[in-house]
Amino acid sequence: MSLKILVVDDEQIQRDMLKGFLEKQGFRVLTATNGREAIELFKDLPLQLVLLDHKMPDMTGDNVLAKMLEINPHVRAIMITAYGAVDTAVKVMKLGAVDFMEKPVNLTDLLEQIQTIEHDLIVEEEALAVTASLEQQNLPVNIIGSSTAMTRLLSMVQRIAPSPWTVLIRGETGTGKELFAHLIHLLSPRTGEPFIEVNCAAIPENLFESELFGHEKGAFTGANNMRKGRFELASGGSIFLDEVGELPLNLQAKLLRTLQEKKISRVGSEKDISVDVRLITATNRNLKDMADKGTFREDLYYRLHVLELELAPLRLRKNDIKELAEYFLEKFSFRPIKFSTDAMTMLVKYEFPGNVRELEHIVQRTVTLARGSVILPSDLPTEVRSQTRVTGTLDQRLKALEKEMINQALEKHDGIQTRAAEELGISERVLRYKMGKLKLKD
Repeated sequence: MSLKILVVDDEQIQRDMLKGFLEKQGFRVLTATNGREAIELFKDLPLQLVLLDHKMPDMTGDNVLAKMLEINPHVRAIMITAYGAVDTAVKVMKLGAVDFMEKPVNLTDLLEQIQTIEHDLIVEEEALAVTASLEQQNLPVNIIGSSTAMTRLLSMVQRIAPSPWTVLIRGETGTGKELFAHLIHLLSPRTGEPFIEVNCAAIPENLFESELFGHEKGAFTGANNMRKGRFELASGGSIFLDEVGELPLNLQAKLLRTLQEKKISRVGSEKDISVDVRLITATNRNLKDMADKGTFREDLYYRLHVLELELAPLRLRKNDIKELAEYFLEKFSFRPIKFSTDAMTMLVKYEFPGNVRELEHIVQRTVTLARGSVILPSDLPTEVRSQTRVTGTLDQRLKALEKEMINQALEKHDGIQTRAAEELGISERVLRYKMGKLKLKD
């Protein structure tokens, strides 16, 4: 894409200098001599970026930007201010400008900032394309969240999905790895073909080979019939190996062969069967570290690690928590109910070690047990209400964590120290000692 840029300045030399420089960089540039002319142009044309002088005779840059944001809240603006105008700079950033620059403008810095804005706009367009596909095709996947992290993630999916290459999805437990694997398949050319899921952590090791590649009748005790494996069932479509780090080492070599030769052989058969599948894998473990330690084949790791999608934990996507909580509230509520401001604030501050899955279960539990039509902080689970933001040295953080765990155990067991100590895995005498040391009430 090529940005359409509007340069607004009452000084002709400044206008011409910026216009000439930016056109040489390949941008399309319009100019305006004052605020009113700029607003009229902005109403009529799809402009993505405005370079706006702050001090003009008819209107200040603040007023022009405010008007433009009313017309298009998504417009990017860089305010050009007088040297040393710190108060002005703070004000325009609060108003909605993405940046400010002092006169005389450093053209190298300006170009870098514009290129950053251009990149961000491309990412947003790609994310919107994914959302539009979900809506238009009525796909069975809900993607909730508009944070920067989620926007970048959807942008990556838009580029990854059409390719035939193997994808490795990384992320903590509960971040939605399975959801994004399904989304990649649905947005790919294989969308009408099978999407087969395999949870590598849930299959007994002695059944792995049969599960993935199938078996012939009589191949082993209990093999009373021929059975197709997951790779055969997925042929033409995609196969998703969740928790691929749990795959036994002896199976890793066979998986590598399958990826290299695009063939499998059932257990008990010497016949090769061609399979055409796109492999998507996911893990919450560090496969590179595992490969370095010899617990995961290095050659397989590089074969899986062609394209990578990393899902940010919910604690780094605070802006998505409200949207997700309200989505789950609508999904699980069987009567009119909403979150109070204090309860929502408490949810947003919580660290969510279990990520989106934990948030879903918290909302589900809270909606079921809440007594009124408004969810109050007291309706939220103990772990959310008793959260503490841990800062300081390692020793201070460990003490804070220990104190929190003891408090939770005591609250859970109504202050009965014997039961609390049992849950914590310590003796009652040690519990009393720690309570005294941490100055907890007996």
